[in-house]
Amino acid sequence: MKIISIYSIKGGVGKTATAVNLAYLAAQEGAKTLLWDLDPQGAASFYFRIKRKVKGGSKALIERTRDADDLIKGSDFENLDLIPADFSYRNMDLFLEKSKRPTSQFQKIVKPLSKDYDYLFLDCPPSMSLVSENVLQISHVMLVPIIPSTLSLRTLKQLTEFCQSQKLKHVQIIPFFSMVDRRKKLHREVMESLPIEYSQMLTSYTPNSAEVERMGLERNVIVDFSPRTRAAISFKNIWKEVKGAWV
Repeated sequence: MKIISIYSIKGGVGKTATAVNLAYLAAQEGAKTLLWDLDPQGAASFYFRIKRKVKGGSKALIERTRDADDLIKGSDFENLDLIPADFSYRNMDLFLEKSKRPTSQFQKIVKPLSKDYDYLFLDCPPSMSLVSENVLQISHVMLVPIIPSTLSLRTLKQLTEFCQSQKLKHVQIIPFFSMVDRRKKLHREVMESLPIEYSQMLTSYTPNSAEVERMGLERNVIVDFSPRTRAAISFKNIWKEVKGAWV
């Protein structure tokens, strides 16, 4: 099972839109796909019309009084399942901190799922915490959406330095530009300069598009309800490029 996290320390950069669209594309190719909505806000669960509720909450998951496969919900799409968000996820760090080997708990949670799924996508909350450390431990690929701005570049550097300090050589960090507005001079300048420093930067990027905002109204992924739009095509290109970048 390939584990792909969509993560950024910074919020509002397009993580959930990326997670749900790429998970949908993987499932459409026939791969058994699971998306775990780790953000207590539950946007991914909302898009797939699944109630944001986990019986027993994050405590039951961490203490393993409930197995992850008991929490899986089917979506409206073939091959695509979801572990929904729960508001208790906001306290997940507290339960992780009380556990033995607090940065290894997700490994125990997802291990039984590997026989049933080809891909596990993780839609992550914007923080640097025990949750994100667990995500880093289990991820094979970490996709990092970057708005072409100074603050987003700073968070990418912080993430890269943290992974190096923790010697997390197993995770492949793949940044890409998100919510791009090429009318802005700063966006154009950053997009020209950053790939020189980060060789794994994808050439594909997502535009700043009103179509993506419509996902909340449609409660659906853009690559399904509006597949020919520029934003939908960008997610398709990103998925194709991500698969080609795996080592």
